[in-house]
Amino acid sequence: MNGLALQALSALVGLAGGLAVGSGFVAFITVLDLIPRLAQIAGTRNSAPLEGAVVAGVLFFTAADLWRAEFGLFAAAAAAVGLMCGVFVGMLAAALTEVLNVFPILAKRLRLQEQIHWLLMAMVLGKVAGSLFDWLVFQRL
Repeated sequence: MNGLALQALSALVGLAGGLAVGSGFVAFITVLDLIPRLAQIAGTRNSAPLEGAVVAGVLFFTAADLWRAEFGLFAAAAAAVGLMCGVFVGMLAAALTEVLNVFPILAKRLRLQEQIHWLLMAMVLGKVAGSLFDWLVFQRL
């Protein structure tokens, strides 16, 4: 197989894999109504700006990854971008757990129905502490 045919095959496999992953992500968000639920939690009446932001973010970072873009950000800007990405992922995870009623089921099994807010705070603070520990200790090795 010559170099051009190998590159064409590689591009085809990459495109097929990207379409499969993208379709799964869209199905995940659509079937569970995560974006409309995020809009409801955020107190907005229209979920179209959130949908547009998700699509724009996916397209931008896919292109940045594809062309191996490097952004020479100073520390404060990098921290702000990292914080926004973490908030987005956290909100998606929170919407998913709310849609699937994970917290009420967990609180019922642990017999903590009256203290569910403490359960949520313990989970949030544990996630933050674990992330900071990983970032400040393990990433420096």
